[in-house]
Amino acid sequence: MRSDVSFNTTRWTLVQQSRGDDTASQRALSELCAVYYAPVVAFIARSGFEDSRARDLAHDFFARLLASPQSLKPERGRGRFRSYLLGATKHFVSDTLDRERSLKRGGAAQVLHLTETGASLPEDTALSPDRAFDRQWALTVLERVVQCLAAEFAAAGKADQFALLKPWLTGDEGDATQAEMAQQLGMNEGALKVAIHRLRKRFRELIRAEIAHTVGSETEAREELAHLLAAM
Repeated sequence: MRSDVSFNTTRWTLVQQSRGDDTASQRALSELCAVYYAPVVAFIARSGFEDSRARDLAHDFFARLLASPQSLKPERGRGRFRSYLLGATKHFVSDTLDRERSLKRGGAAQVLHLTETGASLPEDTALSPDRAFDRQWALTVLERVVQCLAAEFAAAGKADQFALLKPWLTGDEGDATQAEMAQQLGMNEGALKVAIHRLRKRFRELIRAEIAHTVGSETEAREELAHLLAAM
């Protein structure tokens, strides 16, 4: 993952420009779909489908998208992949519900896999499908960035240091003081504060880079970052 994103060659703009007609675009679309799998599952589940059915439908949705990338035609005001995909997911869910209701009215043997209360989702059950999508998107972005940071530290031979510093990113510092943490790392408190500051700075850079791959301009990247913070 790079922090020096060019808005002429982001994953999303690459897909838009070629409509998936070349290997690079297909790879970019596949990477985008991987990021958005969990948000799409969250939206479908909050729309009333049981968890297992939501996952099956998400697989179907992305399989169709990857098989027909030429169908990607963003509307005005939907230059962000998140916005485009949310709209596409809504249409997919609506069509699925219409089709299954039609089958039920026609006496088909197929049984609808719907829940009345959404009890299969133990967390955030009060969230609307849109809010569930955005929250899961934000969590996925943060998870990917943390994984990237972990890989960077591991490559530098500092995996143990990252494991100790990570709580200052996630807010799970626990009872350990900075003095105790510095002692574990073999540094003084001043050096620890600098290390935490640098970690957080790199964290912000990678969040921005991850988001930038799904938009087409600097302005959209700033707006998406604000949207991510609001979703959390």
